[in-house]
Amino acid sequence: LTSAIFLCSQSLMLAKAKEEWDQEIVDKQAEKERYLSERVTPLHTSGLSLSQLQDLCRELHEKVEIVDEERYDIEAKCNHNTREIKDLKIKVLDLRGKFKRPPLRRVRVSADAMLRALLGSKHKVSMDLRANLKSVKKEDTEK
Repeated sequence: LTSAIFLCSQSLMLAKAKEEWDQEIVDKQAEKERYLSERVTPLHTSGLSLSQLQDLCRELHEKVEIVDEERYDIEAKCNHNTREIKDLKIKVLDLRGKFKRPPLRRVRVSADAMLRALLGSKHKVSMDLRANLKSVKKEDTEK
């Protein structure tokens, strides 16, 4: 009974979230249209002579160039700020002394090689670890 109530409440929450998301999309679209209607005036090209149309095109090209320069400047500032943030993050990590550890690989080392590494070259005795293992017969495993 409780799982049915839980699933019902979860589906209701998902439906409500979908409604709010759809409403948010509609609101954003309306806001975009309102902003564009305020900022962009419609062009009236009917009844203009060829020279007036050319002047209008030149004005529009100048405005596009200005906006493109501003966009380039803002993009350059943004790239500079992201690089600076990255450098500051690295400095903070350096000051903390915490570094990302690389993933360790498993290395197979024999017992003799491990003892030689620990004890140095004075270790002469070889150690066979498998010889000390208990042997199990098939009859014992079936029981």
